Amino acid sequence: MTSPTPRAVLFDVDGTLVDSNDAHAQAWVAAFAEYGIEVEFAQVRRRIGMGGDKLMWDLSGVDEKADLGSTISARRGEIFVDRFLPFLEAFSDSGRLVAELKARGHTVVAASSAKRDELKHLLAVAGADALMDGSTSSDDATSSKPDPDIIQAALKRAHASPADAVMVGDTPYDVEASRRAGVPMVAFRCGGWLDEDLSGAIAIYDGPWDLLSKLDESPWGVPLCARGTLACVLRAGCS
Repeated sequence: MTSPTPRAVLFDVDGTLVDSNDAHAQAWVAAFAEYGIEVEFAQVRRRIGMGGDKLMWDLSGVDEKADLGSTISARRGEIFVDRFLPFLEAFSDSGRLVAELKARGHTVVAASSAKRDELKHLLAVAGADALMDGSTSSDDATSSKPDPDIIQAALKRAHASPADAVMVGDTPYDVEASRRAGVPMVAFRCGGWLDEDLSGAIAIYDGPWDLLSKLDESPWGVPLCARGTLACVLRAGCS
């Protein structure tokens, strides 16, 4: 007998539902440059997906909590919203994927490193703003990805345990945060990372369109076992 309890799906948004990773990197490069810090696009791009505070320190040694750091961070947000956000596009079938998972009885929650005001716009771009059962942003976490705080906050929003949830993301930082939160992760290649970078994910798909077309063969297409936990489903030999 299967469990009636829906499993939670925790969605990263940037690079997972919306094609925005390059835009974030360009906004960081521009913001750093305005304050005399030269960084290469490729250096920033490899760090998109980790928290902005960690990215800033890693690239420049500037603390986001310091005056200069908070100024650069705020300017990055302004550049992203003004120059890039109006032109972003969702990956194919992003909204349809979220809608289908909800139709199958799953709770869906956004678990993003974006600022709260940016996340609202990104979810609208994805066509998922009215579909999410909840959302968490960098404002809801003490420590940013790859620390697990955002995923743990999303679990609380979903009223789910780690064993009853799956994270969907696109970066190694999502993989690491999920691992540390004890949540299995499904990865997408559309964020620009290679399969070896996403090692540790339980499955890898090209993007939302790919997972949607294969949903019946995915972790969400497997019926819950009598124990009613996704962890049981993912173990070989569970029946």
